[in-house]
Amino acid sequence: MKAIIPVAGVGSRLRPHTNTLPKVLMNVAGKSIIGHIIDSIISAGVDELILIVGHLGDMVRDMISQWYPDLKITYVEQPERHGLGHAIYLAEPYIDMTQPVCIILGDTIFRADFNKFLREPTNVIGVKEVDDPRRFGVAMTKNGTVYELIEKPADPKSNLALIGMYRIQDTKALFDTLAHMIQEDHRTKGEIQLTDALQLMLAGGAEMKTFTIDKWLDCGKPETLLSTNHILLEEFANTTRNKNYTNCIIHQPVYIDPTASVSDSVIGPNVTIAAHATVRFSIISESLIHEDAFVSNMILFESLIGTKAVLKGSRMNINIGDSSNIDFTRHGM
Repeated sequence: MKAIIPVAGVGSRLRPHTNTLPKVLMNVAGKSIIGHIIDSIISAGVDELILIVGHLGDMVRDMISQWYPDLKITYVEQPERHGLGHAIYLAEPYIDMTQPVCIILGDTIFRADFNKFLREPTNVIGVKEVDDPRRFGVAMTKNGTVYELIEKPADPKSNLALIGMYRIQDTKALFDTLAHMIQEDHRTKGEIQLTDALQLMLAGGAEMKTFTIDKWLDCGKPETLLSTNHILLEEFANTTRNKNYTNCIIHQPVYIDPTASVSDSVIGPNVTIAAHATVRFSIISESLIHEDAFVSNMILFESLIGTKAVLKGSRMNINIGDSSNIDFTRHGM
């Protein structure tokens, strides 16, 4: 089965990191966001990918081709972003309309039975109950069958959010619908929406079922990326106990890449230290240290340190007498 993965977004909520690194390549729990997604779906039987690239697309091509040299991957450029529906439509020349296709958004990590999901006999959309459905496309259902889809409703009648995982049986119907929407410039909130295309398919008589996923791990903001890192490190705790550190206290779970250099520090819990990073004389918890970063003499909590960033503190020796008061804070900041 082929999977279409759109990864053209700019990741504005993760700036400044995404000014120079595509969001999907950001490291979480020792692996890129897109790496977590690809590993999950190819283990379930997906054997070909179509990646819709845009922002820093050459970097996406170079890194994914390096990580997955034996996987058949087609890269399709989305020069202008007109919405998710438009991005999916660009894959049309590379799709066999007689075969089902999988669509997975490239910026969210899922935990689900992908084997079961990919073998459903009809159109299936992944869903998850959420507290505020107004931020998402939502599905209204009866006995597990979808009867209406609405993109970001102001007054939602359902809390079943579409989480960016679709298994389309009626492939030709989807692409015919997207082509019609683009021709008619059918937009919601200024964009060609995949949700609208699926709703038009429903109106035309297509059958659509829901598939409830186990976990939906958002990576779109610094705080949610750190939360996802925490969750994944707990999942992988038994496989990330690297010993490439000296004179350190390690509070699991952590991930320390085998090529990183970590010494004279207290690390964890919930810390990822990526490839070729250096950490010394520091105390770090609940944080992500990206590739080639250098951290020295720092105390960090809930922090994101970008690729090749350099962060240095200071060390001192103090001999103070009784009733002394030394305040290193800067008031008024």
